[in-house]
Amino acid sequence: MRAVVLSDDRIIAFLNENFINTWVPNSELGRVPSLREPIARRRERESKTFDTSHALAQAIMKGWKKNSPADSLVISPKLELMGRLPVNERTSPYNRAKGYLLFLNESLDGKLPGLSENTSEPQSTDWDTLLESGTIVGDSSNVVLTGERLEQDVLSIFRTPEAGYQDYTVVEIDTTAFEDGGMLTIDIWVGDAEASGSFDLYSGDSELPTKGMPDGALTSAWDIPPGESGIIMYPFDRGQRFKLGATGSWFSEKGSINAFLAKISIEPASREKTAP
Repeated sequence: MRAVVLSDDRIIAFLNENFINTWVPNSELGRVPSLREPIARRRERESKTFDTSHALAQAIMKGWKKNSPADSLVISPKLELMGRLPVNERTSPYNRAKGYLLFLNESLDGKLPGLSENTSEPQSTDWDTLLESGTIVGDSSNVVLTGERLEQDVLSIFRTPEAGYQDYTVVEIDTTAFEDGGMLTIDIWVGDAEASGSFDLYSGDSELPTKGMPDGALTSAWDIPPGESGIIMYPFDRGQRFKLGATGSWFSEKGSINAFLAKISIEPASREKTAP
C-alpha cells in the first residue's frame, strides 16, 4: 500500500484533510489466535491494557472481512462503519491510487462501499449436490449480453493447478451489442468446498496463459475463500468480447475442486442505443 496508494501526494493530502488516520495490528484485537496468549503475557508484564470492549475497537472488529489479512476501514465520528476495503480485494474499480480515492469518496458520501455485499449474496446453495448430480458440467460457457438481456448467471467449477500454473475454466462474454460501451460487472460467489478461487478477465482475443502470473489480464479477483464473494468491474468504451478465467488459488491443494456462481451484468453507457 505504501508503494502505491501512499506514494501519491494527492491521496496523502486527501487523507490528512478528511480523516484521522491510524492503524491497529490485527494481533492486538485478538484476530490472530496463535498470538493471543503471548500478547496477553506481554501486556501483563508491561502492565498495559487494551480494552477491546471500547466502541472504536468494536467497530474495527465488526468491520473485519473473514479470511482477510488486512482491511482499510472508514469509521464515522459516531463510530459507525462507513466503508471497508480488504487488502486482497483492491481490484477494479478500487485498484491503485485512483481507485482508493474512489473508495474514500464513496465512504464519505454514505455509499457504504464493501459493506453491503452480504445483502446481495444468493440464498444457500447445495454445492455438493450440484457437483455430484452433474448439474454443473463443462469447462466453458458462452454469455451473450444485449439490450434485452443485461445480465446472465453462470454456474460452473474450477480446479486447482500446481502452484505457478493456470488451469482455467473459461467463460466467454460477448458485449458487442453495446456500441458505446459501458461497465461490465461480475459478481462471484465461491462454493463451500475447500478450494479458494482466483478469477482473471482477459480481452476476447487473448491466448490465456497456462503458466506463470496472469500478467495479460485486464483485472482480477484473486484468492476468494470458500463461501465468500468477490467482484470484478471493468469499464469499456465499445462493445467487445471478453474471457473470464476461473482457477483454483495457488494456496489451495493441487487438484481440489470447487464451484462458483458468476452473475455477469452490463450497465450500458447509453441505454437508448442498446435498445432493440
